[in-house]
Amino acid sequence: MRPDEFLRALELLPAPLHNRALALRAYVKPRNCEPCTTAGDAVRLALTAALYDEFIEAAQLLDTAEQLAERHDLACRPEHAPGRGQVRRWAAASGPLIGATDASWKGRAGGIGYVASDGRYGLRSRRPGRVDPTGCSRVLVSELRAVEFLLTAYDTPPVGMTVLVDCMPALAYLHRWQRGDTGAMPAGYDLRPRHSGLKPTLVRLAELVAGRSDLTFTHVKAHAHHALNEAADSLARMARRRVEEPFDVRQRAHDLVEAFLRDWHALAA
Repeated sequence: MRPDEFLRALELLPAPLHNRALALRAYVKPRNCEPCTTAGDAVRLALTAALYDEFIEAAQLLDTAEQLAERHDLACRPEHAPGRGQVRRWAAASGPLIGATDASWKGRAGGIGYVASDGRYGLRSRRPGRVDPTGCSRVLVSELRAVEFLLTAYDTPPVGMTVLVDCMPALAYLHRWQRGDTGAMPAGYDLRPRHSGLKPTLVRLAELVAGRSDLTFTHVKAHAHHALNEAADSLARMARRRVEEPFDVRQRAHDLVEAFLRDWHALAA
């Protein structure tokens, strides 16, 4: 099911079913995990039932999807999503949830990365095509995309989460969006819907954080030996290098995050 098909079917559901299906959206994406795929099949069937006004059947199918997801453990999802992973050792760590994000550009190769104190991490490469929607604010847009990448590692951004950002202009936009000024966007950023039918990433990020006063976005000085910031920076640079030098980053990224988080949690203790 394409993203635009998912969104069109979602709008046919009554509000309670709409919210339940939206929470299960991640399972609709292709997975190399049989339980995740089974849950996704149930969600797709529920949305198909909605196309024919069969809302009772849709509700029953969503019941099935939720039960499958609960039994399987939601923490599995990031491991099967492209570019995401989790060091399970820290999944149940006590203390506040803190994440850090970063972006890296060199020439026409870019990368973004994030890491969180619960062991979740992600990295993604980017090489702009002939039409680049970032406009003249490529680095700033990438810094904000990294924040969106982090927050969407969760079904919804956890209450009380702190996100460390080393880019002051990006931090300013996050604070404006929190206050409800979701129309503010970096200069030159293309606001047209993407080919998938989805809203642009920064538009979705603005809507995601709007009114979320429980989320804390704060500045951290770059290259100041802050373990989470250094980990996010290393992941972003690793993703950027992969554009020009293809290599399997999975184990390398996992080991890197594990080492930085070991230092972070040792200091926190």
